[in-house]
Amino acid sequence: MRAAAPRPLTVAALATRFEISTRTVQRDLQALMRTGVPVRTTPGRGGGWSIAPEMTLPPIHFTTDEASALTAALATADASTPYAGAARSAAQKVAASMTGPASTAARTLAARIVTLPTRTDSEVRTAVEQALSHNLALRLSYTDAAGHESDRVVEPAGLLTAEGRWYLIAWCRTRRAGRGFRLDRITAATPTDERAQPHNLADLLLGSTAAAVRPAALAPLTPARPRH
Repeated sequence: MRAAAPRPLTVAALATRFEISTRTVQRDLQALMRTGVPVRTTPGRGGGWSIAPEMTLPPIHFTTDEASALTAALATADASTPYAGAARSAAQKVAASMTGPASTAARTLAARIVTLPTRTDSEVRTAVEQALSHNLALRLSYTDAAGHESDRVVEPAGLLTAEGRWYLIAWCRTRRAGRGFRLDRITAATPTDERAQPHNLADLLLGSTAAAVRPAALAPLTPARPRH
């Protein structure tokens, strides 16, 4: 369907193409729709099933190891992980698209992974996701390690995970400096309608005085110096 888009294909044409029954085609189309693939049907003469090519990736053939690695990574996205909802739907699409040994290995591995969630308010996580995705300033209430509460407006630069914790790295307008905010210490968050200025994530991390993470955790973000 992706190759033929935007031209729709009938169930009969799909059945002939893959040498399967029309009933199997209909079952597979319904499975694609359940996993969120943007498949649509056009009734009447000249109609059929179609998919918008710009809304999907082309077919990707994973090796057994690649499928297992991808499944393991998605399986660690518990309910408190940023973009966990998208990760779960992606995992369903990957599982639905795979067959053979790669599929079996991935499903077996997923059943052997258990993640203990950290405590993060779902409304806070959603607000952080929206601010990052749409490049908006974020108004938040924060409680630091000493129990001090503060309200501030920040410009998100990215997310950092370290030692099982997630941090929002942002430019703090109140402190006029880069800061790291542990997601489970953000008590309230609301995206504003103000556009955030672009900030380099590595620069904010290296210049931050918030001490959200140990300096060793920043090493992968430091550009390598060219050798002369």
